[in-house]
Amino acid sequence: METLHTLFYFIITIGILVSIHEFGHFWVARKAGVKVLRFSVGFGKVLWSYQKKPDATEYVLSAIPLGGYVKMVDEREGEVSPEDLAFAFNRQPLRARAAIVAAGPLFNLILAVALFWSVLVIGETGIKPMLGAIEQGTLAAGAGFTEGDEILSVNDKVTPTWTEALSVIIASALDGRQEINVNVKNRDDQPQLKILKLTESDTENPEALYQHLGFKPWSPKLKPVIGQVLPDSAALAAGLKKGDLIVSADGNAISDWMQWVDTVKKQPDTAIKLTVERDGVQMPLTITPKPVKVGQRTEGKIGAAVYVPDDLMKSMMVEYSLSPWDAIPAAFETTYFYSWTTLKMMGKMLVGKASVENLSGPISIAQYAGQSANMGLVHFIKFMGLVSVSLGVLNLLPVPVLDGGHLLFFAIEGIKGSPVSEKIQLMFQQIGVALLITLMTLAMFLDVQRLFQ
Repeated sequence: METLHTLFYFIITIGILVSIHEFGHFWVARKAGVKVLRFSVGFGKVLWSYQKKPDATEYVLSAIPLGGYVKMVDEREGEVSPEDLAFAFNRQPLRARAAIVAAGPLFNLILAVALFWSVLVIGETGIKPMLGAIEQGTLAAGAGFTEGDEILSVNDKVTPTWTEALSVIIASALDGRQEINVNVKNRDDQPQLKILKLTESDTENPEALYQHLGFKPWSPKLKPVIGQVLPDSAALAAGLKKGDLIVSADGNAISDWMQWVDTVKKQPDTAIKLTVERDGVQMPLTITPKPVKVGQRTEGKIGAAVYVPDDLMKSMMVEYSLSPWDAIPAAFETTYFYSWTTLKMMGKMLVGKASVENLSGPISIAQYAGQSANMGLVHFIKFMGLVSVSLGVLNLLPVPVLDGGHLLFFAIEGIKGSPVSEKIQLMFQQIGVALLITLMTLAMFLDVQRLFQ
């Protein structure tokens, strides 16, 4: 059931984003006077089609919803009737051809602006970006952060939730910044500026950076009461139930939830003898935390969550939204931020200054689609915005086969005054295909590797 849920939202995401991309090509082609023979959502067997009259555009819905295409009249792709020659793509002025090709990725970026605008207007609900205890030797400790500091903005970008604050910090680091300005207010509501000073290694791997950062969300001391038991978990196998109070572990009294978490982390694959209170009666249980790889360490996990009283949960949450008018520049700013960060990350991976493990393939994207949908509509819209940015930026890269590759050929044509020969274009397109296949194979390999980890 979980697999079907993930697959459904993955298809929804890719279907919408690719359709918008192809609609960009289609819309500008029509405006430029190019005859469009077919606009297809999906590939493969045609499931539904509509054509108003024989010489009009055929609209098609195909069986494989993981792409789409726009077929235009073009002498390079087949014989063109004399009456259609004036409407052929290859006979249009250079600026018209460039506009048609650029429209696909640009429509993805415009869609991203619209999606981020929607998120800002609907509003986000998340955990307050308030810091918990700061460990010595971390970047947070070196910058002078203290427990109770609430992050207001990162590099002048407002970060109302914990997720937003951490995302902007990590994205800024991967962007190559070795100093990150973080505005906070302390427990006395006094504003302060803290500067995170990063090393070069911190800007290469987000997982290592997260460990070195030392940021943990603030949480009050909670009783060690089980609030949720996950399926196929060590907690379920041991017989723990919702509402159980952990009294002791291996004879040591457990006074709060974080003490219990630390006990579990330190004992992966090691049996722990518990005393649990259930319905006022104490009983013994034995639990063996499953070993889980976290960075370079192996930690114990039991697959259980703490019980948090509703009133306490509400006090830790924050709602953030903007008016429709104020959300417009903020949406453009967000799209620019993620576009530039994506481009910089691609460049760093190309020259070996960032780990290729930052790549996400279709399996990872599908998992993120399912997870964001589980978190609610706003999170799913935001996820789609991020993928739309990636799709737009990727297609603008000057790689043959991609839209950016065609734009590169048009730029050369504009400089030399004549088109690049079909032989040279074919040669570079073959190189481009080889590069894309290599990249997709690497991304798939990393996806499978993550599954097994």
